[in-house]
Amino acid sequence: LRKPKPNPLSPLQVVRKPLTTTGEVLITQCAAMAHRGGLWEFPGGKCEAGESDADTLCRELQEEVGIVVTRQRPLFQIQHHYPDRQLVLQVQQVLAWEGEAVGCEGQPLRWVQPQALPDYPIPEANRAIVRAVQLPDTYIIAPPICRDHSHWLAGLRHVLLCGNRFIQLRVSGLSQPDYARLVRAATDLCQALGAVLMLNTDISSAQQLGAQCLHLNSQRLWDCRERPAGLRWLAASCHSPADIQQAQAIGADFVVLSPVSSTLSHPQADPLGWQTFAAWVAVAQIPVYALGGMTGSDLPQAWQSGAQGIAGIRGLWPEDFL
Repeated sequence: LRKPKPNPLSPLQVVRKPLTTTGEVLITQCAAMAHRGGLWEFPGGKCEAGESDADTLCRELQEEVGIVVTRQRPLFQIQHHYPDRQLVLQVQQVLAWEGEAVGCEGQPLRWVQPQALPDYPIPEANRAIVRAVQLPDTYIIAPPICRDHSHWLAGLRHVLLCGNRFIQLRVSGLSQPDYARLVRAATDLCQALGAVLMLNTDISSAQQLGAQCLHLNSQRLWDCRERPAGLRWLAASCHSPADIQQAQAIGADFVVLSPVSSTLSHPQADPLGWQTFAAWVAVAQIPVYALGGMTGSDLPQAWQSGAQGIAGIRGLWPEDFL
């Protein structure tokens, strides 16, 4: 299925990250008399008749901030409904360009760390983009503990040292004290290396452990009526459009949608395939990861299908630590 093109009122929002160690993102301030006057947004604009997304990206950025785009990729797509208009935002991440960004129309601009973006007033339609900018390409789901805790933690350390920054802790069969000890050790390791640890557990257990990041399985997702208080990140496992809508209703920051392909862990499940995956993601209002049989080689297809990136266990965790 082809992704829907933006309607004439739909700005092409563009997220930019320079190829430096700072990882900053460019935002610009809207003119006071504009529809979003005074707010900060990601530079971009409307698709003209006959333009591709890539053509619009290049033209708008050259006109607005004076750079020539040389390499970009899809980040994700989002639809947003204002009272007076409906937007389809085709979000691109610019990976390389020529020139220096300046406010060609006199607009202020700033390079901002992704974590600092919530400090700026932004249009409502851009809020999901802020979360997408803060999320990585890969979401690692830690495997069960096959040997002992030290071996499992060594695998986690290896994954973190490879640059992965979002880890889901999903283990079963442990006593509450053993689970608490594992959470503390994993949390310390993730904090030391600047990573986020998402606990896949019930809300009560997460609160008792003082967790700020929670991943809900599909059953817990439907048991939840609102976003639990005090969470920095909330994610959910989805298997249908209804699941995605429920996740959005409770204020989840992102979801995983599965299974895209056949998996060893769930051989009985019918895979969605990329066509169905793309169709369901096209109407999502939050970032979506592709899960099920994913490896690093699936990233380009996931991006083209509208995903934030890929999630997985076996395809993303080193074999020596499985």
